[in-house]
Amino acid sequence: MTDAAKTLRTGARWSLAALLGGAGIAHLTTLRRGFRIVVPDWATKVLRTDKDTIVVVSGVVEVLLAVALLMLPGDRRRVGLAVAAFFVAVFPGNVHQWRTGRDAPGLDTDRRRFVRLFLQPVLVAWAVWSTRR
Repeated sequence: MTDAAKTLRTGARWSLAALLGGAGIAHLTTLRRGFRIVVPDWATKVLRTDKDTIVVVSGVVEVLLAVALLMLPGDRRRVGLAVAAFFVAVFPGNVHQWRTGRDAPGLDTDRRRFVRLFLQPVLVAWAVWSTRR
């Protein structure tokens, strides 16, 4: 791999970590209430907890994944796959929000909610690509 490709991957990984960390902190603070809207009702039954707990736990997971992307270079590939799996795991929330037409932070129109669905595969690919050796 060329130095330019390594630099590009490193930048992509750090950007992904910043995105995850920022989203995680938002889940735990200012946007916590708004993110509850994205949690499907069935998720509370399956996980036997409430929506707020799901939002808090997902925020903590995002922060931990962000830190892991930056601090565990020897486990980079596994961390990348864990980030990709996390993005897959939260996708039903995006579908739920689109189907119910409920507003959440930054997703206040049907079009934005629909376009958001197509961002998820990009995030999965970003996580996998940026952590390849």
